[in-house]
Amino acid sequence: MTFSQPPEIPGGLAGLESRVRQDLAWLDLPTCSWVPERSMDGRHVLDVVVVGGGMAGLTASGYLRRYGLLNHVVLDQAPAGQEGPWVTYARMTTLRSPKTLSGPCMGLPGLTFRAWYEARFGTVAWDGLDKIPRQTWMVYLEWLRHVLDLPVRNGVTLTNVARAADGVLALTVVQDGVTETLLCRHLVLATGRDGLGGSYVPPVIAGLPRDYWRHSADPIDFAALKNRRVVVVGAGASAMDNAATALEAGAARVDMVIRRATLPAVNKFTGIGSMGVVQGFVGLPDGWKWRFMDTVLDAQTPPPRPSVLRVSSHPNAFFHLSCPIDRLEMAGNAVRLHTPRGVMETDFIIAATGFCADMSRRPELAAMAPHIRLWKDRFTPAAQDMPSGHVSAELATSPDLGPGFEFLEKVPGSCPWLKYVHCFCFPATLSHGKVSGDIPAISDGAERLARHITRALFVEDRETHYANLVAFDTPELRGDEWRDTPLPAIG
Repeated sequence: MTFSQPPEIPGGLAGLESRVRQDLAWLDLPTCSWVPERSMDGRHVLDVVVVGGGMAGLTASGYLRRYGLLNHVVLDQAPAGQEGPWVTYARMTTLRSPKTLSGPCMGLPGLTFRAWYEARFGTVAWDGLDKIPRQTWMVYLEWLRHVLDLPVRNGVTLTNVARAADGVLALTVVQDGVTETLLCRHLVLATGRDGLGGSYVPPVIAGLPRDYWRHSADPIDFAALKNRRVVVVGAGASAMDNAATALEAGAARVDMVIRRATLPAVNKFTGIGSMGVVQGFVGLPDGWKWRFMDTVLDAQTPPPRPSVLRVSSHPNAFFHLSCPIDRLEMAGNAVRLHTPRGVMETDFIIAATGFCADMSRRPELAAMAPHIRLWKDRFTPAAQDMPSGHVSAELATSPDLGPGFEFLEKVPGSCPWLKYVHCFCFPATLSHGKVSGDIPAISDGAERLARHITRALFVEDRETHYANLVAFDTPELRGDEWRDTPLPAIG
């Protein structure tokens, strides 16, 4: 579908940027850098490295600057303007979130999407906007990076994390074929839905020749699907978006193969969305955390109504419910699907089957992965905590995180430096709630993260800060502001 935007208001963004900078100045932000400089073997040590320059990484960086942690950098492997899913594997027409959410504004009205949109296109355009086009959202995130002057380096891939010394991590990164080592005190993984694993592909599909299938998060040549038969496996938002994109590219037919007997219709977590959930979920007892998330996962998140209509408006789109795949086989140049409802053939399969947290799939995490404590390592849900009636594998393999999103050790003492690595991505949900990946509460999560790192750095450097306290001798009084006088005589 063609992407277009309203005409711009000349000078509108310049005025907003001036206001944002004035607001920051009035708030005296960012605060001055206060962390003692550190070096090791003559090499500079960064206070924080954030991996991931998408929405979560940018918001985390903004809060790190706000708290005076100016000695940090954000790394992203994608070129500038392609961070995150918005213009890569996201194929929806618009975001599903309401346009009025404050999102990654970090508490500043001038940084909201609405302020940016109205400044650029005007209030009439804002009033006429239904949902936010995903490409527009990407442009807005680029503007946040620009107006806050966030320290992002693009085209950089993290390949290894290791301990360099007590309290210092060594990160191996590659840029343009050149390998370098960065030293830092804290590492934030703001790496999105697949941040601790990757795409999940059912074995029945993964066993096919690679030319005949792709995961919905893979690059897909939709033009090559013109006049071909396509099967989309799944019923979520991604399944609908990929099916619609194939149809709009001229696919001969698209069959949606869905295990469930009906599409999920109620978005549970959105229905109870409140600041109570945002701030209170992290304080729930473990059983209640599990109960909330098990209920949400069991109900599943429905695809947006416009996304379903985008598919069903095509006469060559077909929905097959109660239709799991039993087995697949090649039949010449086609794939034959065997299901409880019968047999069908297709030319190409798109697996819209989600993601999994499996750190063994991430070579950069290899040194730490065996030591990271998962929920299954210390918690067994009781019957009342499992409305679904079974132990969720997704919840069981979620990392069990500390109050600052930091990883914890499976065996105490086995890998003490894990506390310096923070999981600020989707797999943190069971520990912290939906504050590390989705738009509504991303600012709340990023501030929680930045406050924890700020506190940790100060506590670790307490001897230096105390020495600075003792040595501080800048007088505020000069001695000439008063004179000593005798007490008045009695009587």
